Amino acid sequence: MISEYELGTIVQMKKQHPCGSWQWEVIRLGADIKIKCTGCGRMVMLPRSKFEKDAKKVISTGEKKNL
Repeated sequence: MISEYELGTIVQMKKQHPCGSWQWEVIRLGADIKIKCTGCGRMVMLPRSKFEKDAKKVISTGEKKNL
């Protein structure tokens, strides 16, 4: 289980997407987390608990934005 992620973070999930890609980009954070497949662009929204359970590892971190 991983807990260090932010917008733009690329993560590897436990299961491969049907398009063949293992990598997903985090594009929305909150109670639900929206991720986008880096292979085909498909977007999926998952409850935070399921995302944290299914995310295997962080491939690259997102950029921090100063507001």
